[in-house]
Amino acid sequence: MTRHTPMLAVTEAELNELRSRLLHTRWPAPWPADGGEAGTDPDELRRLVAHWASTYDWRTHEAAINALPSHLADIDGTPVHYLRFDSERPGALPLVLTNGWPSSFLELTALARRLATPSRYGGDAADAFTVIVPSLPGFAFSPQRPSLTGPPQTHEIWHRLLHDELGYERYAAHGSDLGAGVTSRLGEAHPEAVVGIHLTAVAAPVAYDAAGVTPEEQKYLDSVAAWSTAEGGYMHQQSTRPLTLSYGLADSPTGLLAWLVEKYRAWSDCGGDLSSRFSDDFLLTQASLYWFTRTISTSFRPYYEYAQGLTRRVERVDVPTAVALFPADLTQPPRSWAERTYHVTRYTRMPRGGHFAAHEEPELLAHDLTEFFRPHR
Repeated sequence: MTRHTPMLAVTEAELNELRSRLLHTRWPAPWPADGGEAGTDPDELRRLVAHWASTYDWRTHEAAINALPSHLADIDGTPVHYLRFDSERPGALPLVLTNGWPSSFLELTALARRLATPSRYGGDAADAFTVIVPSLPGFAFSPQRPSLTGPPQTHEIWHRLLHDELGYERYAAHGSDLGAGVTSRLGEAHPEAVVGIHLTAVAAPVAYDAAGVTPEEQKYLDSVAAWSTAEGGYMHQQSTRPLTLSYGLADSPTGLLAWLVEKYRAWSDCGGDLSSRFSDDFLLTQASLYWFTRTISTSFRPYYEYAQGLTRRVERVDVPTAVALFPADLTQPPRSWAERTYHVTRYTRMPRGGHFAAHEEPELLAHDLTEFFRPHR
């Protein structure tokens, strides 16, 4: 059974401890380097930390989070938190949205509202969805799975939530980053229920003949290798020694914020100006969610489990698949590369936006989702 419930009740003692830690940050010796070139910009971080410690109003954001349509479900002993945005019209197609890292359910709320009530945003009520936004295991309000090796994997939890718990015989799915992997496995494992999937990233083919790679695909593979060298240090650490990293980030809110802000700056379509895409309060609320729920460590688990071969690889997805690429996102796979693994029926290169597209460009993303799923209702 599910129940609608407020999720947060941070005590004054917890708030005071956070502020004390922020105010007593032990800052490293400065480098003679341009801000942002060697990591998180120190001036920007100091400004955000000062706001977090003094003028940031957590209680306002806590109340907003508690006002969201949160539910808790028990899926064969696995607790799952999810948001449910009811459609403005009866009988709408259910759509499950899954975020990536370092995101949370909170990034998907603007998109979810557009999809559930399109008439409020100039759209047609006939295009409305019933939108389900689960928290990934180990993220925010969904506890981590109790075992590294035991079932069920996340895509099976999603299917049981949508199909068994909520009673949807057919549903649609969208995912970005880690969520794209979950969505891909969901479509692969349950084609009888999933009418189609919409992705902002694709899984690489399990195997391919290097001699058959096209020039466009080779250019893409070269860009992935270059990105991994320049930007992939976080992934290697989270995939190999995540616990070592987690001790520092769970103990220092300033360290946690630095780890997150670097990614919001580098992976968004902000041109180096973080405030052009994200308000200070948005960034601090994301960091506060990780801090108060103590889930930065458990959010690393998908990286480690995949690297250890504990997560099922995507082999072939035959349900209709849409790929939407945002220009500042991590990779830009050509259509032919996606078609090696997926039944691609829609492929869109967006004019702007990055890794956090649901927050950066909810209108663009909602439009693409609506157009893709319209024939599958």
